[in-house]
Amino acid sequence: MRILFSFSICLLFICYATRSLGQVLPKVLLPQQTQRSTIASGETHRYTLKLNKSQFATLMLSQKGVDVVITTFDEQGKKVAEFDSPNGSYGAEPFTMSSTVAGNYTIEVAPLEKNVHGDYELKILQLKPKAVTTNQQVDEAFSIWDHKQSPGAAVSICRNGKVLYEKGYGQANLEYAIPITTESIFHVASISKQFTVFSILLLAQEGKLSLDDDIRKYIPEVPDFGKKITLRHLASHTSGLRDQWELLSLAGWKMDDVIMQEQLLKTIYRQKALNFDPGEEYQYCNSGFTLLAEVVERVSGKRFAAFTQEHIFTPLGMSHTFFNDNHEKIIKNRAYSYRSDTSGFKKSNLNFANVGATSLYTTAPDLNIWVNNYTTMKVGSKAIFDVMCTPATLNSGNKIECGLGQYINEYKGMKEIQHGGGDAGYRAYETRFPEYNFSVVVLSNVAEFNPILMSHKIVDIYLANEIAQLAKKQPVKSEVRKPSVLPTVEMMKAYEGDYTIEIGREASIQLMDKEFTLQLTDGSPINLTPLSENSFLISGSTQQIEFIKDIATGSYDLLIEHNGKIKRAKKRIPFDNNTMKLSDFVGKFYSQELMSEYDIEYDQHKLIRKNFRLHDDELVAVGKDLFSFEMGYIQFLRDEQSAVIGFFIDMGRSKHIRFEKMK
Repeated sequence: MRILFSFSICLLFICYATRSLGQVLPKVLLPQQTQRSTIASGETHRYTLKLNKSQFATLMLSQKGVDVVITTFDEQGKKVAEFDSPNGSYGAEPFTMSSTVAGNYTIEVAPLEKNVHGDYELKILQLKPKAVTTNQQVDEAFSIWDHKQSPGAAVSICRNGKVLYEKGYGQANLEYAIPITTESIFHVASISKQFTVFSILLLAQEGKLSLDDDIRKYIPEVPDFGKKITLRHLASHTSGLRDQWELLSLAGWKMDDVIMQEQLLKTIYRQKALNFDPGEEYQYCNSGFTLLAEVVERVSGKRFAAFTQEHIFTPLGMSHTFFNDNHEKIIKNRAYSYRSDTSGFKKSNLNFANVGATSLYTTAPDLNIWVNNYTTMKVGSKAIFDVMCTPATLNSGNKIECGLGQYINEYKGMKEIQHGGGDAGYRAYETRFPEYNFSVVVLSNVAEFNPILMSHKIVDIYLANEIAQLAKKQPVKSEVRKPSVLPTVEMMKAYEGDYTIEIGREASIQLMDKEFTLQLTDGSPINLTPLSENSFLISGSTQQIEFIKDIATGSYDLLIEHNGKIKRAKKRIPFDNNTMKLSDFVGKFYSQELMSEYDIEYDQHKLIRKNFRLHDDELVAVGKDLFSFEMGYIQFLRDEQSAVIGFFIDMGRSKHIRFEKMK
């Protein structure tokens, strides 16, 4: 059947599409044609595509030096979806569009970060009639990855313990053109954590340990930080321990090095401080689950991989599932790991030989057997699963979305219990909706893949009726109460700026095109709705932020919730590095905690950090004796005579790591 396509340039919103507003005139997208463009911060590029009734389009944007977010709109200008793969400034950003009625559909492209510019290419991969059946719709959603030139994914969908659909898309091995099937085995990274917690709870059920035991009862090598760290703290990411992967990175390790369990444990044992007191905050921490796996080994007397095989995988019939503690192991039907850049796909090697936080290998169907065990309880008990699925509580009494080894939240009004994972080029997501006895597992072998988005697309397809019924039952939302006094444009401009929540974590407030937005360090811009002159509601949540004037400086601080606590974030003021003598910071510095040495050198009016295992990195002054670099922030320390004697490094999940100046 021959389908004719006609395209036209949409002139809608032409008044906004000017360079003065940081936008450009919309361009038309044509088949067999590649749009090439350069984009900079503050710009929004628009494209239009005329779709016929019930049509489906697959498109590809290739990033070349700029990390962008893609937003699609229907023929009436209503936002449909947002796409942003976790691949940084280079690589593929595949996305799809579909039509219900014929019309001009819009695509917007915008940079995610400030002070950046780069190139990208945009093209249509295919246009075809929209799928009809649920299974066809899943195939349609994965069509971006379903060809012989790319890695892909495997899917398993179950309801009431019955398989609804399972399929593989793309290639498990690009060198030998081996396709992904339902028997392809993937590394699923942090999905491993729930099996680690489950193993601990099996031992607790036998009376061999308790969640509220001190970790040092079983592993006395863990330092005494002056505060009790329980197994429960470790399992709920509330221990305050520094994260093992960040510690290794700072010490000069690469994530494709051979990393053994023993090396991780030794790194944890060398730490001298916590990020925060146990139970005070939530902060994702892989170190805790490495320790939990070690507890399982010491209490059971068996290697962790053997314990889980005997007590979980074999009884459940998960014949393709195991923890891999040997990087030299030959794994039949393995899906290999890839990433992409401007030159195409590349291998993304993984040589882990550690367990607990990661290293589970499995298939999509096997993982759904495990998900169904939450209902059938063939292995385990209701008491165990109730503990795992109950939100953890901080010392303050505040509950967090994290249970033990998984997360409890809502999706479109439905309770969702889920966990994702990502190491090297592997991306995975396991989710279930207990009220509907429905589960989805999506496993991928390419870094640009977004398993959460794709899993939720499947949920939208199979639970469409349930979602529609829930929407009807929802009470009619009254409009957000209009504040008695609205913030003026001048006030919102005064609120604009970057606020430091903690070192390495910032909130950026912007006013652009009459939209007031909040953007966190690792997120996309989120709209803010005014509740008063100085308080705003974060779109899509019940969270609020508030601006408080600092009487001493006349500037504004930001009150915002972070890691379960309300924090007062200070506005970052541009810093003049001419107020410091950069040569003061030159020297050799050593960290006992990392067993690593940094050289700070002064070269061509710049400070450069050097380590024999890391590439050279410039230190950029952002405050008095405070510098940012690729991995985080360095705060130099001085003695009473103002001589530099060392520094602290702060990263997102590892804080206050001390380096001493060597004499």
